[in-house]
Amino acid sequence: MAGTAAKIIISERQQKLLEEFSKSRMIGKCIVQRATIILLGFTGMLNEEIALQVGLNRQQVGTWRRRWRDAWKALCVWECTEPHRLREAILDALSDAPRPGTPPTFSAEQVSQIVALACEPPKLSGRPIGHWTLRELRDEAIERKIVTDISASQIGRFLQQAAVQPHRKKMWLNTTEKDPQKFQAEVENVCHTYLEAAAKAATDGTHTVSVDEATSLQAIERNAPDKPAQPDSVSKQEFEYTRHGTTTLTAGLDVVTGMIICPTLEATRTEPEFVAHIARTVDTDPAAEWIFVVDCLNTHMSESLVKFVAERCRLPDALGKKRRRHPRINGYTQGVPVGRHPPNPFRLSPEAQLVAQPDRDHLRDHPPEAPAGRELHVGS
Repeated sequence: MAGTAAKIIISERQQKLLEEFSKSRMIGKCIVQRATIILLGFTGMLNEEIALQVGLNRQQVGTWRRRWRDAWKALCVWECTEPHRLREAILDALSDAPRPGTPPTFSAEQVSQIVALACEPPKLSGRPIGHWTLRELRDEAIERKIVTDISASQIGRFLQQAAVQPHRKKMWLNTTEKDPQKFQAEVENVCHTYLEAAAKAATDGTHTVSVDEATSLQAIERNAPDKPAQPDSVSKQEFEYTRHGTTTLTAGLDVVTGMIICPTLEATRTEPEFVAHIARTVDTDPAAEWIFVVDCLNTHMSESLVKFVAERCRLPDALGKKRRRHPRINGYTQGVPVGRHPPNPFRLSPEAQLVAQPDRDHLRDHPPEAPAGRELHVGS
């Protein structure tokens, strides 16, 4: 008499990973079969029906259903505490149990030393390379006498198990701010502004736009037209080209809609060109309020830009004199402490609002105080 099949319970995140494993061509066939068993068992299919679909017998299907049932609580713990390791935990639950046999060739200490070696810069080992390759790691591990002999493919398996990818890099920007508390406050202001963008757009139509330039873009022209694709042949592009100098792209990204607003191509990125770009952007919706997120480039906080804002917003007050580095507005220079507004701020019509973002990491928070107008803060 057949027994009762183990009940299958899976979370939404576990289901997504199991579906990925069941369709993968990069992992072992046994893992694909077992992931499919769990998914079909979750739908309520009988073991006999699952066995016919995956090519196993009923007893084998029952074994893996029980394995999943027994491991499910531990998987939930991984999902709640360390969700980034859930994939590894599920693969471990669907893998074969340890079996007696030949002891491992490499000890855990040797594997740890190899992984630690991959996390070191190659220059510490005196190797003239920018990043580690598997062959270089193999040679260095043997040279340091971590192991007597090992293949490059085995090095790759150790790194894959440890989720270490020494051949890959991601770009990041190092801040010039030395005070960690001030830097944290600046970061929070930037994030707060972006988080409020959607609500402001829905409430009063405020546009929050991130503006920056891409410089030294090559303007090239191919010397011959492309050849279209043909049967058994892909399209072909002429290799030789003619240079037409470089150009600069200035574009604004609406952080709410994800649309590019008024992209501008110019030969350079001088002060008048940036002011003209801002003017064209504001003219697309002159009745709305605009918040421009920019970095601390001198053209982004120039005298011409301040005059443009004052003219567009019809400011009656005198702008004062320009300092060597920062603009002065009514006697107050750029650099107001974080979380504070300049004394006696200007009252603006809801046409434009420009904000400087020093060190590419900070944006001043400036909520409107009254529906009739806005405050302009050109400050740090």
